[in-house]
Amino acid sequence: MQETLIDQGLNLMLYGMGTVFVFLTILVFATGLMSRIVARFSSETNDSALPEPTRQTVIQHTDSTIPETHRRAIEKAIALYRQR
Repeated sequence: MQETLIDQGLNLMLYGMGTVFVFLTILVFATGLMSRIVARFSSETNDSALPEPTRQTVIQHTDSTIPETHRRAIEKAIALYRQR
């Protein structure tokens, strides 16, 4: 039995899409594996190299163009962030 042009096109499409799917699946797993390996080695060596966080002093300006409600909301957001 002779294959028609449509059959050949469908065959080529399925093989091509299958090849791309397999390649991308392998790529995803390889990238995840490399990420875990790098994270393991970087966490062991760079923990001591990180500087300790320092507290910065807050400078308050009296002549501000920020509305009072916005200023209070910003202060609350900063306080919540520092509690984490």
